[in-house]
Amino acid sequence: MLKTLMVALAGLGLSAAVSAQELVEGQHYTLLESPVATQVDEDQIEVTEAFWFGCPHCYRLQTPVNEWYETLDDDVSIVKMPATMGGDWNTHATAFYAAKSLGIEEELHADFFDAIHQDGRSLTDADKIAEFFSDYGVSEEEAKQALTAFSVRSEVNKANSRMREMRLMGVPALIVDGRYVVSPQSAGSLENMPQIAGALIEKVRSERTQ
Repeated sequence: MLKTLMVALAGLGLSAAVSAQELVEGQHYTLLESPVATQVDEDQIEVTEAFWFGCPHCYRLQTPVNEWYETLDDDVSIVKMPATMGGDWNTHATAFYAAKSLGIEEELHADFFDAIHQDGRSLTDADKIAEFFSDYGVSEEEAKQALTAFSVRSEVNKANSRMREMRLMGVPALIVDGRYVVSPQSAGSLENMPQIAGALIEKVRSERTQ
């Protein structure tokens, strides 16, 4: 999958900004046949960021996507969704939801990425994850309890169900309003993903006013 993404990234490009009016289904984004229920208030436009901590492309996306998040209007809500494809993917999804349950996810998120991709730490073992969490004001025992909590397992299962509903076969991906899926392939590059997602937000706004 990662090799396929690298080939796609090398072969595609998008030099100019795309407006909502210029968006082409199947070229800039994929439209889900069955919309996925959003998790935010009805007056909000949901943008779901599907990622895996171990994915180098997801890591590279962090800078452009986080800069983009800072520019979004108040009617847009961001939902981060860890991908669940078994093995280490699920372990990292569990770590994400455990951190969220402990109230340390926002503080820890970027550091978890850095630990894997800059420091070479796999963080796929519960003990190592608990040790990592202990730098954020929780004990290792509290971290281990969160990692095995029923509520956390339920969140991982929900993420898995949403991934299936969204027909996601890889990450990173940005899903706008539970309907429009933007991938590196459709956007032309990782850096263009926020650009396409932004045009889709404008498309949703236009649809809602009609």
